[in-house]
Amino acid sequence: MIEYINAGNIDDRVLHRTSDLLQRGGLVGLPTDTSWVIACSLNSKGGIKRLRRLSAERDERHFTLICGDISQIGDYCSMDNTRFRLIKRLTPGPYVFILHSLLGTEKVLDIRRREVGVRIPDHPVALELVRTLGSPLYSITAKKTMIHGNEGDSLFFEDEQGETENSNLLPPIPEEVLFEGGWELEDIDGLDLVLDPGEERPRIFSTILDLGSDEVTLVRPGAGPWPEG
Repeated sequence: MIEYINAGNIDDRVLHRTSDLLQRGGLVGLPTDTSWVIACSLNSKGGIKRLRRLSAERDERHFTLICGDISQIGDYCSMDNTRFRLIKRLTPGPYVFILHSLLGTEKVLDIRRREVGVRIPDHPVALELVRTLGSPLYSITAKKTMIHGNEGDSLFFEDEQGETENSNLLPPIPEEVLFEGGWELEDIDGLDLVLDPGEERPRIFSTILDLGSDEVTLVRPGAGPWPEG
C-alpha cells in the first residue's frame, strides 16, 4: 500500500499509523537522501526477522540503523570525541558510519559482528518517522532483486556479491537494481507500506566509513565525498 505524503509537512496521523505498524513488526519503504530503503523498528524482533528474510543478505554491513540525531547514535554505539566530531561534521548526509555497538544493541539485533552501521540521512521523511517512533529504524537499501521472479537482476547482483565475499570492501550497488519512484516498491512481496512524497530518488548509494580503528577506512565509496574536499 502507498501512502502519499508531503515531505515538508507530513500528516501526524500518517506518522503515528506508520509507527504503530512498525511496532507490530511491519516493513515500510521510504525515501532517504540517497535511494529508497526498507525499514523495520529496531525494537521489533519480528520486523528484524522479516527484513532479513526479505533482503536475503548475509553480510550484516548491508543493514543500517537510521537515527534522528547524534545523541541517539550514542544510545546504541560506542563513540569518543574524535568520532563524535567527524559524525557531527558529516551529518545529516549520505554517509554510513560503522561503529562498535553496545552490548544491548548486539542482543537486540542478534548480530555476529561487534560493529553496526549507523546513519542520519538528510531527508525529512526518515527523520520525522524516527522522531515519532522514538527509536532508530533498522534498514536496508531497497533493490529490484527483492521482487519475486526478477531473475535477471538477481543473478547480476549475486555475481557482484560473490566477488567481495573475502574482501573488506563492499562494491557499489549497481544502478540497475535501485528504484527511482516509490510506486515501484509496491511489487516487493512482504512490504506493508510505502511512504511516497511523490518524488523520484536518485539511484545512488551512501558512502560507508569504518570508524572502528584509529584510522577512518573507506568501506564503500558513494554519494558522500571521502576524503573530504
